[in-house]
Amino acid sequence: MENRSILANRYYLYLTEFFSGMAVMAVELGASRLLAPYFSSSQIVWTIIIGTIMIAMALGNIYGGRSADAHPDPDRLYGRILIAAVWIAAIPAVGKYIIIGISGLLLLTVNQNFLIIAAFLACMVIFVFPLFLLGTVTPSLVKYTVSSLDNNGKIVGTLGAFNTIGSIIGTFLPTFVTIPAVGTSVTFLIFSGVLLLLGLVYFISEKRRRILCVVSAVLFLLCSVLGNSDSFAFWEHDLTYEGESIYNYLQVKETDDSVILSTNVLFGVQSITRKDDSLTGMYYDYAMAAPVMAGVQKDDNASMLVLGMGTGTYARQCLKYFDNLSVEGVEIDQKITDLSEKYFDAAGKAEVSTYDGRAYLQAVDRKYDVIMVDAYQDITIPFQMSSREFFTLVKQHLNQGGVMVVNMNMNSDQKGNINEYLADTIASVFPEVYTVDVNGYTNRELFATMGDGTGKESFEDNSRTISDEKLSALMTEIDAGLTEYKGGNLVLTDDKAPVELLGMREIDDLIGSELGYYKKVFREQGIQGLMEDM
Repeated sequence: MENRSILANRYYLYLTEFFSGMAVMAVELGASRLLAPYFSSSQIVWTIIIGTIMIAMALGNIYGGRSADAHPDPDRLYGRILIAAVWIAAIPAVGKYIIIGISGLLLLTVNQNFLIIAAFLACMVIFVFPLFLLGTVTPSLVKYTVSSLDNNGKIVGTLGAFNTIGSIIGTFLPTFVTIPAVGTSVTFLIFSGVLLLLGLVYFISEKRRRILCVVSAVLFLLCSVLGNSDSFAFWEHDLTYEGESIYNYLQVKETDDSVILSTNVLFGVQSITRKDDSLTGMYYDYAMAAPVMAGVQKDDNASMLVLGMGTGTYARQCLKYFDNLSVEGVEIDQKITDLSEKYFDAAGKAEVSTYDGRAYLQAVDRKYDVIMVDAYQDITIPFQMSSREFFTLVKQHLNQGGVMVVNMNMNSDQKGNINEYLADTIASVFPEVYTVDVNGYTNRELFATMGDGTGKESFEDNSRTISDEKLSALMTEIDAGLTEYKGGNLVLTDDKAPVELLGMREIDDLIGSELGYYKKVFREQGIQGLMEDM
């Protein structure tokens, strides 16, 4: 190998390994945030991201080793690093359009596993090539650093250590610093900028490839201008707030009559507040049957716990109609609690703890008259809050006569659906379980009682004592649809709770039913007929 001044000291090669490892992990974490608003951040999507990145890195390792043997020239390696840097910098500018384009094509052509296929193809198109290039770094550096067999083990070990340390920093830095502080788009630009600087320093010191350096720098600046945005919902022009937290993509939208929080662009409403302080017309209203069933209006010291507080929609409604009720909320995302105080007028109305719902129950010994379980991770209940062990823990925190209410957001008549699993699991813990479908929505509310008289008859008796006319009418409607549920054998446990696969299946069915008409038009009349129909 020709002795180049900047490479005479192996530490520059070690730094190359360090920053390449850092960039790979930063891109992987950025990929999860880029895909989450469109496909969720479930374990399935994480599996797709990790799998495609490992494919890219493996192919890069093979190519990098062969290329280094055939052409042992560092110019090739640092040229690939510059290309990877520019590609990664372009992701914030074009990545979301690629995702929408792929999703649009698949919606018209794919009948099953839409989310899985779309997420996989998006990962392949957006992330495989730059990570393939970064996968060539390690075998190339081994070629350039090992000059004899006497110390090759030490050198390879040192390269591996630098890569690992860089990967560790690249894991923690985006999650806890850059993404919450400046967003996903700028995070991509920061780490691509590090790679760009790495390549530029090499070529400038060697006084080579000046045109490549200029072109790379110009393209990076152009991508920085075009991609310096945290807007995922680029088709929305009237958002009150759009941002990110450690856990979520967050969006607040204001309409003429409501303020709405969404934690995922494509999967509906997480919290809502009516400006006229009326009922929402959604599942939050139906869930108020739980305090009625528990008879909280008869108790001067009634208490409620909401697991998955969000911006406090359910808590606000219960506090409005049951003035003797004290409410505690648990919300894992502090940013959502902050938004509730700023945009949803929730300050001071309920005590909110920033905690995981299950961990909170394990940490406190208080009991409640009502416990609402409404914790969602994008499209499904987190697996640790869907198991028999979790619902046993909830039962232990209910007073005698207490009621648990669970919001199930994907109502389906298909055998073995996620709601059937949840209902069977809950019925294996609670003696009495009732369900009611929310009119006009895919939600189903489940009420579980201690089997001590707080069931349908108690609900009917307590409903008669409600003075508010609209709430009383709603309770009458709920009573007409309230059905006792007899449990089956589809029980979820801490060891086995495939809620994400079950949830993905329901989403596929919903997409298929919603788009069936347009698929038919596309098949019969083509794209022109589809455009005319729309």
